[in-house]
Amino acid sequence: MRMRLKLKTVFVLYFTVSLLGLIYALMQLDQQISQLRGELQKLQEHIKTSELAKKTDVPRIYVITPTYARLVQKAELTRLSHTFLHVPHLHWIVVEDAPQPTLLVTDFLAASGLTYTHLHQLTPKDRKLQEGDPSWLKPRGAEQRNEGLRWLREMGAAAEGKEAAALEEAVVYFADDDNTYSLQLFEEMRYTYRVSVWPVGLVGGMKFERPVVEDGKVVRFHTGWRPNRPFPMDMAGFAVSLRFILTTPQARFDGDAQMGFLESSFLQHLVTMDDLEPKADLCTKVLVWHTRTEKPKMKREDALQKQGLGSDPDVEV
Repeated sequence: MRMRLKLKTVFVLYFTVSLLGLIYALMQLDQQISQLRGELQKLQEHIKTSELAKKTDVPRIYVITPTYARLVQKAELTRLSHTFLHVPHLHWIVVEDAPQPTLLVTDFLAASGLTYTHLHQLTPKDRKLQEGDPSWLKPRGAEQRNEGLRWLREMGAAAEGKEAAALEEAVVYFADDDNTYSLQLFEEMRYTYRVSVWPVGLVGGMKFERPVVEDGKVVRFHTGWRPNRPFPMDMAGFAVSLRFILTTPQARFDGDAQMGFLESSFLQHLVTMDDLEPKADLCTKVLVWHTRTEKPKMKREDALQKQGLGSDPDVEV
């Protein structure tokens, strides 16, 4: 009897250990399958991007980015440029808030590997934020975005033949240098007829703001502040057909617009809410985030400079 019990115990232990081993093996297999799926998805995206880059009839995306001198400027532009390097047929229009192009941005763009245009437009003193002002007090980047639009209109007026036809299909997007962008976003916007729209994450004191879509049409906006604005959207939440910009010269950003109305001051010249084209699975996916880099604290640097021991000013940061 004892022998039977021992054999039974051994069998149960053996079965339990074998079962646990099988479960562990299945878990490992599941992890490997998940990893393979991830690698396959990356490979498919790479193939898709490579095929897209080879095509010559793909609509070009013109990205207008205002930028200004500050400690994190080069870091922000570096991060953004590395995203743009993965987007086929993209032309980056960088507009400095400066009286003339700076050496830092000039050298940076020359080494970026991107197709670009380097412009500059100084913001009038009475429209600039002063030290200690909250970021929402005055519209930012209006003059620089308008300068980018001016350049596009001049280019459009001079274009002929195939070049003019290509501009008819192109798209314009306003990308701030501190936001975070999914590569998928650019493929969503590439085929825009008038104005395409999508959600923006981490904006307006909310997890996200977005157009609300019913039966394929934008009917209202999910936003926490003044939803009765003509277009209560963030700058990162829309793209515009270049064709409509070229044929609507009055469409520009109002540098004197009241808080939260800068986007509306531009879009109201182009479309009504009924014309908006919802992207990103009918505005249910967040593909761009309104991130902000923390301002570096320079207390130790300031203290060392007072002692004549500050960092070498010839080293570019």
